[in-house]
Amino acid sequence: MSRRLPAAERRRQILRVARAVFGADGYHATSMNAVAEAAGVTKPVLYQHFESKEHLFLEVLRDVAGELRVGIRAALDAADGPRRRVEAGFTAYFRYFAADPAAFRVLFGDSSRTDPAFAAEVTRLERDIADHVAGLFPEDLPPDDRLLFAHGMVGLAESTSRYWTDLAPGMDAEVLAAKVAQVAWVGLRGRPVAPDAPLG
Repeated sequence: MSRRLPAAERRRQILRVARAVFGADGYHATSMNAVAEAAGVTKPVLYQHFESKEHLFLEVLRDVAGELRVGIRAALDAADGPRRRVEAGFTAYFRYFAADPAAFRVLFGDSSRTDPAFAAEVTRLERDIADHVAGLFPEDLPPDDRLLFAHGMVGLAESTSRYWTDLAPGMDAEVLAAKVAQVAWVGLRGRPVAPDAPLG
């Protein structure tokens, strides 16, 4: 049994442990017994802080989403110029999940997409990031287009992360961010062409 901690510190410790357990085994396969054991607490103590497994997972989701949201916004706001902001945003995104792979599995695992309460948290995060990213685009773009492209970039980051974590885990986060940012930036700065225009 671990030492007695103040309630707020204990809650934070349980959330960190639960993130790792949910990330490893998934929501449905994880029991409150498993979380309590990993956290070094009894089930009654666990239930003092979180009334159910659903409540615990929702708090873990919000924790991860909050950290990612803050990190990306800080990176975007600190970078100089639109091109650097695009790369800084991708770098913050990939660095976060490189440092904590369990966070990605919690945020984008099957349960986070199928359960309405969990899916709402993920959607809220994606919208928040897209709203912030939309401000990077040229002002001559219509607002609806800015938001559309911003959501596309959020989707690009997520789908690339899935490939990266499963098939190319050895790639450095900064290298990955530079590659993806280049693709995104060329697309944003490229001139529109007619749908039937020849390639090349």
